Amino acid sequence: MHVFVTGASGWIGSHTVDELLAAGHDVTGLARSDASAAALEAKGVTVLRGDLDDLDALRRGADGSDGVLHLANKHDWSDQAATNAAERAAVETLGTALAGTDRPLVVASGIAALAPDRPADEGDASPFTGVDSPRGGSENRAFDFVDQGVRSIAARFSPTTHGVRDHGFIAYLAGVALDRGVSGYVGEGTNHWAAVHVTDAARLVRLGLEQAPAGTRLHAVAEQGIATRDIAAAIGEAFGVPVASIDPADAAEHFGFIGGFFAMEMAGTSGATRELLGWEPTGPTLLEDIAAGAYAHVARR
Repeated sequence: MHVFVTGASGWIGSHTVDELLAAGHDVTGLARSDASAAALEAKGVTVLRGDLDDLDALRRGADGSDGVLHLANKHDWSDQAATNAAERAAVETLGTALAGTDRPLVVASGIAALAPDRPADEGDASPFTGVDSPRGGSENRAFDFVDQGVRSIAARFSPTTHGVRDHGFIAYLAGVALDRGVSGYVGEGTNHWAAVHVTDAARLVRLGLEQAPAGTRLHAVAEQGIATRDIAAAIGEAFGVPVASIDPADAAEHFGFIGGFFAMEMAGTSGATRELLGWEPTGPTLLEDIAAGAYAHVARR
């Protein structure tokens, strides 16, 4: 297949591009900077310059492809309204370009807030609709295109997709621990985060692109849930700082934007995904990665 990938030079995207190339697919990657373009070209990827606000570039990328992986997101925590609007517009543009072709559109999503009192599973529909909702309701918007001849698929990622030099939530928590001199968890730390190694997530995305039927929700979940106090303890051990409970009332001040997320129950299962695609994670666990130095690159914020 000739696959168009947004977020092709990002954390999950770069590993997914490697997975696609290894499987014999051709890749066109969206790149907004010279550095991203050079990194993609070095891998043998065709570069399409643009960003999520360049809807014409998105349209051209989709038009020239056999399928699309939409893995980019602005992740601007200071302006969530703009982030959500850009995400929704991007999905609408890609879906419209693929309408009537039966080609795949894999859209990145997450498991947060799907089932706050239990591990989320693939049968849980996203409650988010409309431009003002998280990610602009992009998962449900993508599924709107199923009736228009698009093989829309949601790839729901764990709150931590970890690995060496990960710069996501765990790296941020490690930076907070270094900055504060303590590795904290919220309250009793008995809430859980699901986790997946980035190479396992990349393989899942590739399998979903190749095989998943229209309307499928895939869960990139290797570990159902790790208690947040255990995550904090692993960070504390890795960076040589004490571990402590942070009062929920102080979480926003202590952790910044991630305080609310670190207090959430974000466990998930992937049984249906594994059965459908024959996907079995093989990478190290989150706590193994932390202990092995996967976040040694993190510095004080």
